[in-house]
Formats: sequence, structure tokens, C-alpha cells
Amino acid sequence: MSERPAGSGTVAITGAAGFLGSHLCDHFLARGWRVVGIDNLLTGVAGNLAHLEGNGRFRFLRRDVAKLFTVDGPIDLVLHFASPASPRDYLRYPIQTLEVDSVGTVNALALAEAHRARFVLASTSEVYGDPHVHPQPESYWGNVNPVGPRSVYDEAKRFAEALTMAYHRSRDLDARIVRIFNTYGPRMRANDGRVVPQFITCALSRVPLPVHGDGRQTRSFCFVDDLVEGIYRLATRAGLGGEVFNLGNPEEVSVNELIHTLASLIGATPEVVYLPLPEDDPTRRRPDIRKAQERLGWAPTVPLREGLRRTIESFATVAQGPTPSLRV
Repeated sequence: MSERPAGSGTVAITGAAGFLGSHLCDHFLARGWRVVGIDNLLTGVAGNLAHLEGNGRFRFLRRDVAKLFTVDGPIDLVLHFASPASPRDYLRYPIQTLEVDSVGTVNALALAEAHRARFVLASTSEVYGDPHVHPQPESYWGNVNPVGPRSVYDEAKRFAEALTMAYHRSRDLDARIVRIFNTYGPRMRANDGRVVPQFITCALSRVPLPVHGDGRQTRSFCFVDDLVEGIYRLATRAGLGGEVFNLGNPEEVSVNELIHTLASLIGATPEVVYLPLPEDDPTRRRPDIRKAQERLGWAPTVPLREGLRRTIESFATVAQGPTPSLRV
């Protein structure tokens, strides 16, 4: 598959009913693509795709990609985004997480090979573990505990990366890898345990916010619209086979700073309950995105405050409660 203009191909997206997968479906459809969404709805939400019902360029297949599957018709691009992604989910479904990122990756790669399609693997900043190098460039090999509780996700993604590169080298498959850093936005599940939806849900409900650690640990939060644009560029540009790209926001924010920003937007100062830091939880996380800037011409554009405002509004709408007065 060479570089294609908008509207000239079909993309298969595994994990299509998830937070990120559903936004990718929207993004590719908006660019004129035909989209085949694939999901077993283990952690995906069918409602994330309800607005696409009746769209002639979209079809949904309920499939477990850890079991061999096929897709009828031509496919130009395969995006493998199926996997539990939040700590709460992958700790609840450890075996399924390992299966979808191992056997599921093999099956998604086989689908791409059968259709002579380009392949993009959704990997994660978790492959860097609790990093000794900061910020983290793509060349950093990471510091991961292979037998800790988080290893079911960390090592699964590292194995998925190895599979992807093996297919690229031995099968001449045009495959790329995106390492995704903390992403947030509308359609995140309120109960998925990740920091932004958990804090917003607690703040809107006026219940205490649970903070693991002392709140000084840092993350880099990228709004979902920025991320999917970066993924789109990585997926559709020629000459990037065998490449790995970090995508995320290089602005480093502490958990305490995030709470302060949320409080100022919602207009209420939350009570905070500090809890022990989970095992192997990284204390710092920040992407080096120079490669994406140079090769994709990409960098995030949505400021944290604006992205949080949009996310809070979406959560308030879903809850069918009054939209809070936001201070911009």
C-alpha cells in the first residue's frame, strides 16, 4: 500500500468499540475511508459506535481476535488496537490481555498479510516500565518487571512489538508500531480506573479522589483528537515500514497539578485520599516526540485545560446531569 489520498481505501480496526478505537473509526470515516470495526466487547462499549449505525461506509463485526477470523472484501490497512488498556481492566482480565496481544496480534498480522495490507500495532508507553531514561525516546529499551502484576500488559505489548517486527523482517510486511502515552477524552469509561476519568467522575459526584502515591508522580496527557491525527499520519504515509513512533504530549504534569486544574474547571476543591503506590507504578512518564515531529510533522495542539474542559462536558452529558459551569 503506497501513500493514499483520503477516501481511497478500507481499514480494519480491531478494538473498534473501545475509547481510542471508536475515535479512530470516526477519524478514518471523516477522511473518506471505508471502515470495518472489529471488537468482542470485553471492555469495548457498543454505544461508542451507535452513531455510526446506518453509515454505508462502516460495518461492525463482533469477533474475538484471539481466535482465527477473516474479513470479506478488500482491506488496505489493519490497525490492531484490541486489548484491555487500563490497569483495572488488564488486572481483571490478565489471561485475555496476554491472549489478545499474542495470539490476537498473530491473527491481525495474518489478516494484513492475506490482504497485502499495511499494519499498525497499538503499543504503549508501558513498554518503558518505570524508566531510567527521561524523557523516553524510541531507542530506550525500558525497565520492566517481567513477573510483576503489570507484566500481563507490559510484556504482552513488548511481545506484540517483537511479533510485528518479525513479520516485517521475515514476511516483508509493511508494519509500523505506535507507542501511545496517556490519552484522555470523551468516551472513556467512567469506571475504567485511569486517572482522568476517575478524577472527573469523583469530582462531579463530589466524592473523595483516590490518589495513589503522594501525587508528585508525573504523566503526560494527550487529548484524543491529537492522538488519532498522529496515528492517521503514521498509518497512511509511505516509507515508514519497520518504524516505531512515540505519540503523546511532551508536557509533563504531576497528578497534584492535574487535580488542581480539574478543580478550577469544575469550580470545587475535592477532598483527596492518598493511598499506597501500586507495585511497579512508574514515577515519571514523558515521551520524546522529536521523531514524530520530524517524520510525521505532528505535535499535539490541544492544551490540557481545553481538553479537560471538553472531557468534563462529555462526562456530564453522559451522566444526564447538569453541565457544570466551566471556567476557561
